[in-house]
Amino acid sequence: MQSVAAALTMVRDDAFFLKAWLRHYGDTLGRENCYIVNHGRGDAVRQLAEGCNIIGIPGDPHPNFDMKRWRMLNNFVQGLRSYYTHVVVGDVDELVVVDPQDGRNLLEFLKDQPKQQVLTPLGLEVIHRIDIEPEPIADTILGPRRHVRLAPHYSKPCIVSRGSKLSRGGHFAQYDRLITPDDLYVFHLKFCDFAEYVSVMDSRNQVTRDVGVGVKDAAIGGHWFEEARGEDRAVFDSFAQLKLQDRFDVSWVRKRMHRSWAPRGETGFFQFKRPSYDAQFVVPERFIGVI
Repeated sequence: MQSVAAALTMVRDDAFFLKAWLRHYGDTLGRENCYIVNHGRGDAVRQLAEGCNIIGIPGDPHPNFDMKRWRMLNNFVQGLRSYYTHVVVGDVDELVVVDPQDGRNLLEFLKDQPKQQVLTPLGLEVIHRIDIEPEPIADTILGPRRHVRLAPHYSKPCIVSRGSKLSRGGHFAQYDRLITPDDLYVFHLKFCDFAEYVSVMDSRNQVTRDVGVGVKDAAIGGHWFEEARGEDRAVFDSFAQLKLQDRFDVSWVRKRMHRSWAPRGETGFFQFKRPSYDAQFVVPERFIGVI
């Protein structure tokens, strides 16, 4: 039984992403080291996550959903740190991956990392190029999907081995060092499949309708609201317009993150600039089947 790393997430239904999360972290860290907050105590989550540590909580809609969620996750992270060296925390559609060229899986990689720090993997968003990727996702995601775009918003301080509060959404940490290992990524899966995206957004729009307040009066991600959704197919069609890069080289992004590293006002959190990049990449063959 290992005590190097635990993985923590919160989920409400979202069987598609939960299956990927379980396959990734369950296979690498062991299901006994996976902690899942089952928002709404859904049967599907309980059945899929058999062998994991499942924490059922009420699923009543609340305008401060994100605030409550990250208050709880922060407390869980610090509690788990009493028993694990590292805690990987994030949304169910965010998976931390070590570049296969490193030669270590995530558990082996974390075993070699110093304690008392916070790691920030580089964010990459898997995009479904519906114009050239007709194959459905039956098992692994990288294979049927080969394209990613830079996602600075998802370069999150999500591997914690010291006392450090994370902000709502997990985007910032109260930690004054930026540690971005060269071979560490977090893959965001929201846009990895058109049909699944439509289904998830329908569900999230319903959540905000159930809450009954507008985006300005809720501590819920603005992208959950119907007015921010836009036309689904147009969103995916636009991915073809991103400039395709000749090779998979994102080292320059990490350098820019470090150059802009600074306190986030007087909040105690730290941040780097998160511009939008007009770029997409084809993932190298070594990543196929990793998630």
